[in-house]
Amino acid sequence: MQRYFLKTTVAATVGTTFTVSGDVVKHWVKVMRAQPGDQAEFVTLTHAVLVAKLVTTDGQTATATVTAVSHPQVELPLPVTIACGLSKGDKPEQIVQRGTELGASAFVFFDSQWAVAKWAANKRERKLARLAKIAQGAAEQSHRTMIPTVSYAANLQRVVADVPYDRGIVAWEESAKRGESGQLVQTLKQMQPGQRLLAIFGPEGGLTPDEVGQLNAAGIVAAGLGPRIMRAETAPLYLLSSVSFWCELV
Repeated sequence: MQRYFLKTTVAATVGTTFTVSGDVVKHWVKVMRAQPGDQAEFVTLTHAVLVAKLVTTDGQTATATVTAVSHPQVELPLPVTIACGLSKGDKPEQIVQRGTELGASAFVFFDSQWAVAKWAANKRERKLARLAKIAQGAAEQSHRTMIPTVSYAANLQRVVADVPYDRGIVAWEESAKRGESGQLVQTLKQMQPGQRLLAIFGPEGGLTPDEVGQLNAAGIVAAGLGPRIMRAETAPLYLLSSVSFWCELV
């Protein structure tokens, strides 16, 4: 069943009637060709999932009535913010799309010393808007109950200062080369459900030793992600998969 996210408050009660417009109507009515009586899922601002049937539509707006309400637990028990150095090409899009499907709560892209890619100030908001739309589409496709946020930070200092977290790790290839393999597991062992994890990744060229040192001084520990060196767009997905395995499957 198709899923959409509501942008206005709707009571999570069977029998409630509400109206949607914009992209929801465009997709549900025009693309999916929904007819009166057809159903879809709608996620409220409080993360409840409503099953609602289409009552009427004029092509611009649609009225639907709630037929069922549920509160599925599909989010990672540990909210994870993925902070990535700016990467070239469509790598940010890949990270956001696949990271959303794997359960990330937020994405932050930051300028770093060895980053080749740069986001021009006059194009930054448009880039973030595109990534936010990708996150929404991936959240709908993977039947999540929240859409991850996407933001930009001028440098690592701003990431550490502005992102709320309880524990932090930085994926550093030098740790992997030295055979370090236990820090990620140790960090996850120390965390309780609801605590927030900040996971930091460098761009294609990695982070400088100075940047890693600054993070260590802020209490963020360096961790190797296994014996193999991964691409900038692969490492965040490895971490999210590891968190899911630890929290949801073990």
